Amino acid sequence: MATSLIIKIQEDLKTAMKRGDKATVSALRLIIAAMKQKEIDTRKILTDSEAAVILNRLSKQRKDSISQYLAASRTDLASVEEHELKIIEDYLPEQMSSEEVEAKVLSAIESVGAKSLKDMGKVMAKLKAELHGNADMSLVSEITKKNL
Repeated sequence: MATSLIIKIQEDLKTAMKRGDKATVSALRLIIAAMKQKEIDTRKILTDSEAAVILNRLSKQRKDSISQYLAASRTDLASVEEHELKIIEDYLPEQMSSEEVEAKVLSAIESVGAKSLKDMGKVMAKLKAELHGNADMSLVSEITKKNL
């Protein structure tokens, strides 16, 4: 049985197909393909949190592509990526604010007993388990470095 997030995406795909919205259909198929590939690779059904991690990865890829296309003056390709990013972000869970992330980082530093940047791996391992799919891990890493 698929998770509720995957079912919602599949239902939205059907709706977009009925409307004839080719750009949305393409973006939703891209999302579904990435999730199905992960299910095949791991040989298990994805949970909503695992699906959120995939969505975060797709979102980050789109942001990188947009910046590269804009740097190359390819606004046509950047607009396609922006549309895909908007659709991907519609399915992402609410992301934590930087203040909430900082509070989690400080708590993790204290619980692990981290003293310097050498302990960053321990802190990040603890935070990755806690913030799985709910925060941008590059932001978490940046805040962790600042506080160590």
